[in-house]
Amino acid sequence: MKIIGRSREQKALQKLLDSMKSEFLTIYGRRRVGKTFLIREYYKSHTVFRCSGINTNSMEDQLEVFYEGMLQSGLLAISPPSSWLEAFRALKFHIDSLKTKKKKVIFLDEISWLDTPRAKFVPALSHFWNTYCVERNDIILVVCGSVSTWITENILNNRGELHNRSTKRIRLKPFSLYETESFLKHRRVSLSRKDIAQLYMLVGGIPYYLETVDPGKSIPQIMDDLFFGELPALDNEYENLYPALFKNSDHHITVVSALSKKNVGLTRQEILDVTGLKSGGSFTKVLTELESCGFIKTIQPIDKKKEDVLYRLMDEYSIFYHKYIKPKRVTSGIGLGNSRTFNIWSGFTFENLCIRHSKHIAYALGISGTDWSIYSFKDKTKTGEGAQIDLILDRPDAINIIEAKYYNDVYKMSLSEARKMRNRIQSFLDKTQSKKSIFRVLITPYGAKKNEHYLSEITNDLVIDDLYVDIAI
Repeated sequence: MKIIGRSREQKALQKLLDSMKSEFLTIYGRRRVGKTFLIREYYKSHTVFRCSGINTNSMEDQLEVFYEGMLQSGLLAISPPSSWLEAFRALKFHIDSLKTKKKKVIFLDEISWLDTPRAKFVPALSHFWNTYCVERNDIILVVCGSVSTWITENILNNRGELHNRSTKRIRLKPFSLYETESFLKHRRVSLSRKDIAQLYMLVGGIPYYLETVDPGKSIPQIMDDLFFGELPALDNEYENLYPALFKNSDHHITVVSALSKKNVGLTRQEILDVTGLKSGGSFTKVLTELESCGFIKTIQPIDKKKEDVLYRLMDEYSIFYHKYIKPKRVTSGIGLGNSRTFNIWSGFTFENLCIRHSKHIAYALGISGTDWSIYSFKDKTKTGEGAQIDLILDRPDAINIIEAKYYNDVYKMSLSEARKMRNRIQSFLDKTQSKKSIFRVLITPYGAKKNEHYLSEITNDLVIDDLYVDIAI
């Protein structure tokens, strides 16, 4: 099967094949993002062993999976291993028996599940790499997992024998809009860029979700197929999503549920207040795990006060699930697509889409080569709309304040909108006392009418096409 997009990742994978030494690749990212597919397809002709952990705490079950991988790789004259040291010893025997001189890929998928309690998997893996793989020049050891925190703690930040052993790491993120468009075209799904953005706001750039979209259907019809039809393609997806990633996932789901009710995000203390969870290391680990898997994003306040850091839910499917699927108030995508509430919701999710594509915004503004950072702003001394700015691109010489407006036509700024925007800017200046130049950037699907209100408030005008650029998100 053809790999769509992932151009940077493919270059990195090829570089490992061309290397003159053995390589240790760590690849991680959220569930359904396409990690297994990318490695399987790109290294298809080089893979000499592959196994995937299963969601069980039984070491015997994991060793059985490893044994099955050995059988599928052509090693028949062994019995099932009783320990991980024995399993990797058998793998060495298998590799030694191969006659090919080309690079040999060993692919350990869902590696966190292989590491069951007291199984001593990581020490055995360390021994295999340090005493066998590094002595050769023809091995690519690929470890892959959806539980990013396990990867970080046990591989990337390992303080033992695997310390600094990973020679290449890839965090596979969802498709960008550009990659999503390419993926849909490959599947002969023809949608306008505005509709692709709308689809993205429903399910994000997750290949597994996008594969369920059939050609020749409108966004409301696609919503019926995915969520509301008789046999929806993503039926029970949410119920399986978090338990498949995290042990004791109830707290993860509780945090996600709380964040789904607040479009602009919540501070750590606000999450604790809303959920009733207890502060401490366990709660911090929940937030860290959700962020490392890409479900939430931390956005620093412009004044960089730690207590004001916002945690914002970024997983598009989870956002849509909590708004429309879980409450079961919607039975038709066609009815929903024509509703006022859906248009309002789209406006909020369009802001998330812009945050996710902030690199594309920087590129369109001509500042991608500068040192810029994302911030938010909230004036706690005021109540009302004028005190919140969700996306700020701060750079050494100036500040870009992003205004995202999702409309089905050319946007026409009203007097009231101009006043609200002006109030937000004034609140920002009053509190930050910034001396930098302020540039106000408007992003819309179809552009804006250059009326008097627009001319008085807007510095730069971007359209949705500006986000369809081949830049990794």
